Amino acid sequence: MTTLFDPLQIGAVAAPNRILMAPLTRGRATRDHVPTPIMVDYYRQRAGAGLIISEATGISRQGLGWPYAPGIWSDEQVAAWTPVTQAVHDAGGRIILQIWHMGRQVHSSVTGEQPVSSSATATQGDAHTYDGKKPFEVARPLAIEEIPALLETYAHAARNAIRAGFDGVQIHAANGYLIDQFLRDNANSRTDAYGGSIENRARLLREVTQAVVDAIGADRVSVRLSPNGDSQGVNDSDPASLFAYVAQMLDGIGIASLELREPGPNGTFGSTDVPRQSPLIRQHFNGPLILNSDYDADRAQADLASGLADAISFGRPLLANPDLVERLRLGAPVNPPKGMATWYGPGEEGYTDYPTLEQEKAAA
Repeated sequence: MTTLFDPLQIGAVAAPNRILMAPLTRGRATRDHVPTPIMVDYYRQRAGAGLIISEATGISRQGLGWPYAPGIWSDEQVAAWTPVTQAVHDAGGRIILQIWHMGRQVHSSVTGEQPVSSSATATQGDAHTYDGKKPFEVARPLAIEEIPALLETYAHAARNAIRAGFDGVQIHAANGYLIDQFLRDNANSRTDAYGGSIENRARLLREVTQAVVDAIGADRVSVRLSPNGDSQGVNDSDPASLFAYVAQMLDGIGIASLELREPGPNGTFGSTDVPRQSPLIRQHFNGPLILNSDYDADRAQADLASGLADAISFGRPLLANPDLVERLRLGAPVNPPKGMATWYGPGEEGYTDYPTLEQEKAAA
């Protein structure tokens, strides 16, 4: 029987266990989106995970509207990420970079320009900015003529990630961000080659994935999807048909892995009554399938044993327990995460100050 502690080959990455670190949006970079030294400690502490999937990292100024989130478009950012990857590797870990364009989720006060999306839509509610919360703005639809440059921006970000020492990248196509805004029909009202049919709405994801694969190789490319339910106002009327097609498409490209964020009806960070799509996606994607959302050890083990998943990514449990792999191996108690304000704020609290079992024993 497959267990959480068995090794798994994920493309070019040999993961020593199947407990992965899910991408967790943080806010510890500079205002200019350059990684900072505290991030070295944060990722090094969690190097025991089978694979770290980094926090969402912007591919361009246009696409990065989260205050104090890191980017990967400049030489300065590459240089600042390099000590992070070196520290993880020195600690025996593996790490890939999640590359991100937020689409309509950005605010012009952060990026300096009107947000772009599949269509002229706006997210309900408020965006986080350097000056507090401000109402989301109506996006400008991306013109077809702009898409080749966007594809090159993704490829450039992927090449920069490899320059910085990452073992690969994950394309962020989930959570209501740019690619998701093209994929799902309540956010995409285009009438051109990128709108209408499922094939057309999936075109941007296909082209982005192929551009990144061409840049760094399929065995170093992953994709993240959120196939069930509303995510930051983005939803689809027929997720089964859409994501079965997408899974088959990505399988044909030969990516290293596919990760699914699947909240349930009682989710603790987002919830939905839309059924999980992983059983269907499992039928169409033959590579390593990574599942995420509200997992504990028992549920994770059950989904591995059944063959539904090849690995499980843990977010908040790995935030609050840098040595989560060891705790699960020993059946030891796990720490709960500190308050949400500490997740995105500056400093060590709720970031690098969580104790390991060894530290707890020493303190006792």
